[in-house]
Amino acid sequence: MAGGDRLPHNVAMITLTVEAILVVLLVLVLMQFFKKKTAPPPGPDLANLKPGDALAGDVISISGAGDDYSDLDFTADRCSWVQAGTHHWSELSGPYKERRVSMRVATNADGDVEVAIHTDPRRLTVGDFGLAEPDLDDLDQRQNTEDWFEFDGKNWLYRLSREAQATSSQGQPVGFYYWEFQERDGPGLLAIRKAEGEPFAITLYTGVAAGNVTVYRGTR
Repeated sequence: MAGGDRLPHNVAMITLTVEAILVVLLVLVLMQFFKKKTAPPPGPDLANLKPGDALAGDVISISGAGDDYSDLDFTADRCSWVQAGTHHWSELSGPYKERRVSMRVATNADGDVEVAIHTDPRRLTVGDFGLAEPDLDDLDQRQNTEDWFEFDGKNWLYRLSREAQATSSQGQPVGFYYWEFQERDGPGLLAIRKAEGEPFAITLYTGVAAGNVTVYRGTR
């Protein structure tokens, strides 16, 4: 009878042990599951950085885009991300010789990366285009992509205008109104900004092949 009394006790102990093991295994499985779910996505391949991967602190080299067809090499010390309606792009700028240059990277509706650079040393005004503020207001009201004006012997087609916002890692978002014009049958892109209480800011870009851009990760 004594042995018979110990049997239920032994069975109970075995059952408790098995249950404890199962609980531990369940906890381990859940820990692995959530660890995988919360793991950060892999970073970019630092040996093959694309223009869209560029950040402030990176060194950017663009083949044949510098003065006298040399390479344009600069260290980006400013980086911002711009949103204008459904359009968005990044802008990086830095010193080159005695002036500042910049690179703009966008993705078009087909998913292709479009890169444009600003190297023109001129300080342009809307008057240089034969325009005034009422003309820009009229273009904004019309929203007509057949509208154009002539500048530098080229025709510049209206592309879009709307409220925009630029965000950088160095400060608060900045709002402004934005107009964009594309050179007819050419690589030029003309961007006009107007922040409240500020004069018009004009940037003249030239499109370049994304394959001509090399990005080297810098220190931060």
